[in-house]
Amino acid sequence: MQTKTLSILPLLLAIAAGALVPDSAAFAAKHHATTKPAAHKKAAPAVNALPPLAAQTTLAGNPPALPAKAWLLMDFDSGEVLASANADEPLPPASLTKMMTSYLIEQALRTAKLKQTDLVSVSQNAWCRGSSTESCMYLPLNSQATVIDILRGIIIQSGNDASKAIAEHMASSEEGFAKLMNAEAQRLGMTHTHFVNATGLPDPAHNSSARDLAILARAIIHDSVDYYPIYAEREFKYNGIKQGNRNALLYTDPTVDGLKTGHTEAAGYCLVTSSKRNDMRLITVILNTHSAQARADETRALLGWGFSNFEKATPIQPNTVVTTAKVSFGKVDTVAAGLGAPWMLTVPRGQQVQTTVELKPGLEAPVTKGSVIGKVVATSNGKPIGEAPLVAQADVERAGLLLRTWQHIAKLFGK
Repeated sequence: MQTKTLSILPLLLAIAAGALVPDSAAFAAKHHATTKPAAHKKAAPAVNALPPLAAQTTLAGNPPALPAKAWLLMDFDSGEVLASANADEPLPPASLTKMMTSYLIEQALRTAKLKQTDLVSVSQNAWCRGSSTESCMYLPLNSQATVIDILRGIIIQSGNDASKAIAEHMASSEEGFAKLMNAEAQRLGMTHTHFVNATGLPDPAHNSSARDLAILARAIIHDSVDYYPIYAEREFKYNGIKQGNRNALLYTDPTVDGLKTGHTEAAGYCLVTSSKRNDMRLITVILNTHSAQARADETRALLGWGFSNFEKATPIQPNTVVTTAKVSFGKVDTVAAGLGAPWMLTVPRGQQVQTTVELKPGLEAPVTKGSVIGKVVATSNGKPIGEAPLVAQADVERAGLLLRTWQHIAKLFGK
C-alpha cells in the first residue's frame, strides 16, 4: 500500500521554534505508515541543565562556558584545538558513533571494496521493529537496499537498522564490524575511544571523547570528499517515509554542512558540527547537554566565538625560497629550500606570527627535488602554533670521486 508523504513544513516550523525530532525516537511503531514525526519531548527544565563548563584550554580570550559535560572547537585545516573542556573524557557518544560507521562505508566505496549499487540484506537482527526507543530507516525485514541508500539512512535518518545491516554486510556481524571500527579509530589517533556496536546504543564499554570525535569529523571531511555533501542533506525518503535531518543548524545557518546528532538518556543531547566561512572551517563537538535546543544553541555560541576571535594567516607565501641549505658531496654545495604546499594557520585575530627555520644537519648529496630537508616553525607570543616541512627546490647530484675526495679534505681542514 502506497504511503502518503506529508509536507516538510511542520518540520521547518518545529525547527524555527527550537524543537527537533528526538534522536532516539524518530518514529514510533504506530507512525510507520506516515511521515509525521513522533511527538516532541519537552525541553528539560532549566534546573536539569548542567552548570556552565568553562574552557580548560584556549588559544584566545573569553571563550564561552557551555552547559555540557564536554565540548571542543577545532580548526579543520591544522587540526589545532582552539578551545576545549573535558576534551579527553570518555563519554557515551550515542548516535555520533554512526560517524565511524558511515566513514568506513565511505572509505570502502572510495577504494572500490563496495559499490553504491551493491545490495545489503536486512536480517532479523538488523530489522527495526518500530520501537519508540530507537531511530530507524524502516528497512523491511528480509528486504535489500543499495549501499548508497544505506549510507543516507545512517547519516540523515540515523537508522539503527541501516547501521546493523551494513555492519553484517561488511564484517558478517556487528561484533566483527566493531573490530574494524576500533582498528580505524586507532589508526586515526582516537586514543580515548572504544566501540562495541555500529549504532551507539548504550553499553558501558562503548565510549568516545570530544577530541576523538573531532578527529573523526576532520577525517570524514578530508577523506570522503565525494560523500561529505550527504551530511548537509536536510531530508531523505525511503520506503515511502520521509525523515528530516535532526541537525537544526542545517536549517538556520547556511555555513553549516554537517555532521551528526546523537541522543540517549545516558549520553544526553550531542552534536558534532562543521561550518565554513570564507577560507576558515571550524569543527565543534558538544557532548551531553540537556536538550536538542541546548546543543544547537551551544554550537552556535561556540562557532560565533571561533569565527569572531580567529583568522587565517599565511606565514610564508607560496613559491618563496625560505632559505638555502648546505649540501655535502654534491656537484653543487647548496640547494634552495621552500614550502612543498601552501601553508595557512588559524591564529587569534591581530596576533603577529614569527617563523624560524630548522634544517636537517649533515645534509649530503644526492638530494631529490621535493624531499624534506627541514621545517619552518611558526610562533605567536612565544608559543608554537604550527609547522610546515621545507623541501628541496632542485635535484643535487652526488659529486664524482675526485671532487668528493677534495671536499672531504676541505672539510677536515674546516674550509
